[in-house]
Amino acid sequence: MTYCVGMMIDKGLVLMSDTRTNSGVDNISVFRKMFHWKVPGQRIVSLMTAGNLATTQAVISLLEERTKSPGERMNALLEAPTMFQMASEIGNVLRETISTRQERNGTSGRGRFTASMILAGQIADMEPRLFLIYPEGNFIEASSETPFFQIGETKYGRPIILRGYDPAMSIEDAVKLLMVSFDSTVKANLSVGLPLDLMVIERDKFEPGHIRRIGVDDEYFQAISAGWGNALRDAFHALPDYSLYAHSR
Repeated sequence: MTYCVGMMIDKGLVLMSDTRTNSGVDNISVFRKMFHWKVPGQRIVSLMTAGNLATTQAVISLLEERTKSPGERMNALLEAPTMFQMASEIGNVLRETISTRQERNGTSGRGRFTASMILAGQIADMEPRLFLIYPEGNFIEASSETPFFQIGETKYGRPIILRGYDPAMSIEDAVKLLMVSFDSTVKANLSVGLPLDLMVIERDKFEPGHIRRIGVDDEYFQAISAGWGNALRDAFHALPDYSLYAHSR
């Protein structure tokens, strides 16, 4: 399983993903699920992936045209004139890749090769944009009503973001919010785990504002985890006791 989040704030985009692909007592694999490309001063694009690993790796390769000789390659993400067209291209490649693998494996392959993706980035003279791309190839764009997207194991970390999100929040607070969301998910589900990948795309910078891999020994993540746990316990004990209200029923 996977957990990836892309969040849009006034100051830009904040992205985070885990790296676990298999789980078990003695079977844990780590693969990068966050990728990015840039043209300095012109555009920066990031793609996060969830689902069948072979499918997502094939999509990344096709977008970068790794199947061609170096002189013939044209990265589709660096050529598209708008983020919308970029999302359309990724959706087409994803749908065709899933369809090809299902056809090769017959009916037994249905559902095994599915994947979804989050596309984030900005092109010069345009607004930062965020898209959620489905296995069928269609997609939706983030808005003020839906300012963040999640893929993978979403249910444990979603309530944290819903309660803490504010479009005017600082990048520091946005990173903190995603850290808490991931800490809650990691503690609740063995299939999501560290290390985590973090990237910040600041508005009109066209360079990664911050890229960081967060491992088990990361001091800031440890401080967030411990502080959030203590805060939850304090909040719980501060709630009114049931006995104070039981007599009214």
